[in-house]
Amino acid sequence: MDLAVFAGVVSTGLFAMSYLPMLVKAARTKDLASYSLGNLAITNVGNAVHSAYVFSLPFGPIWVLHGFYLVASALMLVWFLRYRGGRRGEPGRQRGSLGHAAERVDEAVGPPRRMVPGATS
Repeated sequence: MDLAVFAGVVSTGLFAMSYLPMLVKAARTKDLASYSLGNLAITNVGNAVHSAYVFSLPFGPIWVLHGFYLVASALMLVWFLRYRGGRRGEPGRQRGSLGHAAERVDEAVGPPRRMVPGATS
């Protein structure tokens, strides 16, 4: 194995390892509120187009890395669409989103009290 192929193998492993925490967290929490549909869609289209180039190359570490990116970005897009809610304006079904946390705080605190000038609380 020459130095270039070795570097490709090592970098493929490092890039894949850097994506795993994001994938595990998204799968575990189902909270993808910090991702945008536009970015995930463009990433998937870009990966699909880039496939024409990558798969024209001889088999090697770049195939493995690109295959990983294809699967990871497709999973993120599917999870985003699945867990965000149905239509625009409809609340999402994500657990742990800020909106649900704010609702729990409102329930615990109760409705706002009207302040009367000169009154002490």
